[in-house]
Amino acid sequence: MMPNKKDLRLEKYNISTNRYRELKYFCMQYREKQSKLRSITEISSPPIGESVGKKTVDRTSDIAIQRMQLESDMKMIEQAAENADKELSPYIISNVVDGIPYEYLGAPVGRRQFYQSRRKFFYILSTKKG
Repeated sequence: MMPNKKDLRLEKYNISTNRYRELKYFCMQYREKQSKLRSITEISSPPIGESVGKKTVDRTSDIAIQRMQLESDMKMIEQAAENADKELSPYIISNVVDGIPYEYLGAPVGRRQFYQSRRKFFYILSTKKG
């Protein structure tokens, strides 16, 4: 059972509670996306002209698009963390992606500074995600 976690209050960054939750759950999908990206290795396509129904199938193209989307989502999280605080980016990622509490991160800064950078991360991610 997951402990109750309080939502961050980010109104001063113009991020509503629902938007914060959307960003939080987007971050929590990072490892799933990472795993899926590793598993997508198939780069073959059916013979030209093969179609399913009225749509022509191009598996290579579909896989390439899927890989690009997964990479883009992961990079967005990584860049937002680096933009928030380059030194703390691995700690921010561990916190928002894996749910590791500040107390177990071993971050080289105090709690207040860490959470300030984490709030900045969510602001940057919200801006990047549109």
